[in-house]
Amino acid sequence: MKIFDMNWMQVEEYLQRDDRAVVPLGSTEQHAYLSLGVDSILSERVAVEAAEPLGVPVFPALVYGLTPYFREYPGTISLRVETYMRLIRDILDGVAQSGFRRVVIVNGHGGNSPADALATEWMADHPDVQVKFHNWWNAPRTWAMVQEIDPAGSHASWMENFPWTRLADVTLPTEQKKVPDRTGMARLVGKRLRAFYGDGNFLGYYQRDDAEMLALWKVAVEETRELIEKGWD
Repeated sequence: MKIFDMNWMQVEEYLQRDDRAVVPLGSTEQHAYLSLGVDSILSERVAVEAAEPLGVPVFPALVYGLTPYFREYPGTISLRVETYMRLIRDILDGVAQSGFRRVVIVNGHGGNSPADALATEWMADHPDVQVKFHNWWNAPRTWAMVQEIDPAGSHASWMENFPWTRLADVTLPTEQKKVPDRTGMARLVGKRLRAFYGDGNFLGYYQRDDAEMLALWKVAVEETRELIEKGWD
């Protein structure tokens, strides 16, 4: 359930019987023909659907993250690493002060990975709180299904194209996006990245059959739910 659908008294009552909470992390960045909010939409939705049967509250997604490489695409907003680390620390401080002691961070953006290290450092200073960091899209079972469907997929390709991330009246290319292999090459950032990737799809088809995508989503939700439900000391 969304914590926005609760008042403080209901949260206090919940904490008398359970101490789990979920915090989604997202981003606001280019996703080719898809919504700029893909990472935030998906991280919050998978968290809410996973937590709902368990009755565990889900905080709203942090919709800004670390995405400096995409800043040449209009609409992309990137926080500085220092700013982001302070935000994550403050969020964890607030969650802990409320009384939550088991926290799952559901991350929807690869660039947010420094938050995982921060969460580990934070736990060392708060030994009474457990934090799990979950990249929902490349968790073992979810990623295995992605590879089974089509190994040619990446940022802004079919694997992020769900009915709730695509935009009305936007026509997507039908061909498979192919780019030269850059293994061992220097990282692309800003104008160089935009010149190389063009529309922003890194690799693969832009869309696949919705039946495949909904089956993939089901696996992602179940895998996230299992992480929320089990594995606590």
